[in-house]
Amino acid sequence: MTELFNPIGEKVEQAVQANGEAEDDFKPIDEIESLCMNCHENGMTRLLLTKIPYFREIIIMSFNCDHCGFNNNEIQPAGTLQLKGVHYELRLRDMEDFQRQVVKSDTATVKFIELDVEVPAGKGQLTNVEGLLTTIVDDLVFDQEKRMKETPEAAAKVAEVIAKGRQMLAGEAFPFRVSVDDPAGNSFIAPDPRDGVGKWEKGEYLRTPEQNEALGLADTNTEGLDDNGDIIPDQVYQFPASCPGCMHPCTTNMKMVDIPHFRQVVIMNTSCDDCGYKSNDVKTGGEVPEKGKKVTIKIKTPVDLARDILKSESCQLECPELSLSVNPGTLGGRFTTVEGLLTQVRDDLHKQIFEADADVEKTKRKNDSLDSTEASRWNDFFDGLNSAIKGEREFTIVLTDPLAASYVQSLADNPDEPDEQMTVEEYERTEEEEEELGLLDMKTENYENDV
Repeated sequence: MTELFNPIGEKVEQAVQANGEAEDDFKPIDEIESLCMNCHENGMTRLLLTKIPYFREIIIMSFNCDHCGFNNNEIQPAGTLQLKGVHYELRLRDMEDFQRQVVKSDTATVKFIELDVEVPAGKGQLTNVEGLLTTIVDDLVFDQEKRMKETPEAAAKVAEVIAKGRQMLAGEAFPFRVSVDDPAGNSFIAPDPRDGVGKWEKGEYLRTPEQNEALGLADTNTEGLDDNGDIIPDQVYQFPASCPGCMHPCTTNMKMVDIPHFRQVVIMNTSCDDCGYKSNDVKTGGEVPEKGKKVTIKIKTPVDLARDILKSESCQLECPELSLSVNPGTLGGRFTTVEGLLTQVRDDLHKQIFEADADVEKTKRKNDSLDSTEASRWNDFFDGLNSAIKGEREFTIVLTDPLAASYVQSLADNPDEPDEQMTVEEYERTEEEEEELGLLDMKTENYENDV
């Protein structure tokens, strides 16, 4: 069976081989005659089915009309809507960051935060950060002369935005941030192995009823709730979903349970009978504690790899010896072992950086879009991660959770005694953490006076 969605490098190799042997038997680009919406004559639409590194299968479309010169380019995801929406944020600090690859689907919103400019959902694009910002500035400049005549006040404000945008493009306004928010979950900003904490962030979220309606999805079923509309503990709820692996209908199960000596958590599981896809997520509940919690655990032996670990959605994971940093929200909530958590991180990241069917154990991995230096850097990173998972090296795990909702199993003989390899400390949350958690806007006393 012919693979339709090959990486662009393989498409080129196949085209070269076909050109030397049987040129008519292989066409990497499909051409379809179609109507031009500008002059209503027939033009040509070209389609390229390919895999994008760091992402998934997409369709690149290009239309051109020889009659009027009209042309149009866009991309569309070849898969289906993901189970959750996704939000990416990148903090640009130097000119090299402008080259970060960006996949923007037709349902995604792009925002340059310091520029206070937002691009609404529209045409899909495969570009980089520089391309996004250049397009915004060019679009604002296009009608500026007309704007100056009709609405001078608005034109003056737009001129300020244009000037600041050009300063950003010239590298005179670092640092600044760009975000991509996609309720369909089909957009992406490429990471870099050298990114530190707070530079590249990814978060997943449950769509609102309004977002589901805009995407053409049915409303969530609310049967089986108590009188206050809340879910009932220890009762399993089922929701219809689409499998992100094979796109067939599947089921998501949800159950709220109380963990002794810890707190209330919600366990979510999605499984597909057709392709075997499985996904698990854990979300903590209960009251917000006064302080955050930081857990540091030293992993020395294979026994330590079997420790139970609960990483909440608000928790930041760091392994300094492995150059690994996982920002809050990236993996969602996970209740597993240390080995299982590192394996999940490795597998998810490996599918984004290299081809999805590549062997994570291979020392030489292939990605046509990476230069030799960056590919070598990623290979070294995954080799170190594999050694840690096999128990061949010692390393440290640091869980920093502003909601104190994460947990690591203690191996001390007496539960009341401290574990020699683990330290647990409370800390005062920073103002930035409380802002991100929405705690600064939360009022729990005398709120009825505001009403």
